[in-house]
Amino acid sequence: MIRSSPLGRVELEIPRRRLSERLKTLGIRDARVLEAIASVPRHLLIPEPLRAQAYKDVSLPIGAGQTISAPSTVAAMTEALQLSGSETVL
Repeated sequence: MIRSSPLGRVELEIPRRRLSERLKTLGIRDARVLEAIASVPRHLLIPEPLRAQAYKDVSLPIGAGQTISAPSTVAAMTEALQLSGSETVL
């Protein structure tokens, strides 16, 4: 179960790191992409009732008929950009 905290940092660091490790097994190699996935608090971007699923590699509904993409999709797209490090990506 995912517990809320003001920052969501300590108790969710392990699930974020596990997700990053899982993405490595799926072929994501860019260390910056893996670190971004491991550090972004994805649980804060989805509705409260779905937060227990935040660090699974699945897309989730976020309201208004929209979804947040699966982390593997985001990682693959970001890696494909071959960023230099000076860009900002939304």
